[in-house]
Amino acid sequence: METLRDILDSAARGVFPPADGGTTVVPQASDRDAGVLAFTAHAVVFTDEDPRWVHDTLAAVDCDALAAPMNPRFLTAFLERTGRTAETIDAMLVGSPLPGGPPLPLTEITDGDHPRIVYARGRRDDVRAWTAEGGVLVMGRGIAGRLEVSVEVDDAVRHRGLGRLLVTAARHLVTEPLWAQVAPGNARSTRAFLAAGYVPVGAEALLLPGRTD
Repeated sequence: METLRDILDSAARGVFPPADGGTTVVPQASDRDAGVLAFTAHAVVFTDEDPRWVHDTLAAVDCDALAAPMNPRFLTAFLERTGRTAETIDAMLVGSPLPGGPPLPLTEITDGDHPRIVYARGRRDDVRAWTAEGGVLVMGRGIAGRLEVSVEVDDAVRHRGLGRLLVTAARHLVTEPLWAQVAPGNARSTRAFLAAGYVPVGAEALLLPGRTD
């Protein structure tokens, strides 16, 4: 059976699920992460729920079948059934490794109290972080163990291309595909990743475990 990681690894190589209007349901790769990935005319739902429930619920959504997996009614039903939480639907982008050193000086940090690191550790494993003058670069293993990147740029140095340099630098630090999730409304971040050579491959809705506090 094809796993979630198999699907992601293929997408990173430019090989996508068939554009047949279907929905593939695969088990979660971890207890932490469930959700929906939307590719061109095909969706992947990763969950430990009964696949029959997924398909029956999608069929009951009153919208174009291609849109159903990301439709708010389906996502709400998914959240309610699993007791999970979600924040937004993100664009998925992926960048390949680059040779040589990064284009700006980076210093690895181990400050576990940095807000960006704290945020990342709630969603990823094996988190590492680097600082540059005016910015922070964070990487860790997220959905199905894929390597994911995020950055933060200080307000005082915005609009100078630092975000693009940071996400470019990340590609020089890895030996495998590097994934990014960007809210579609965050045009500034989207432009930075595109300028750094990341390629959009789909969209995702990540469902995280419900809060216990």
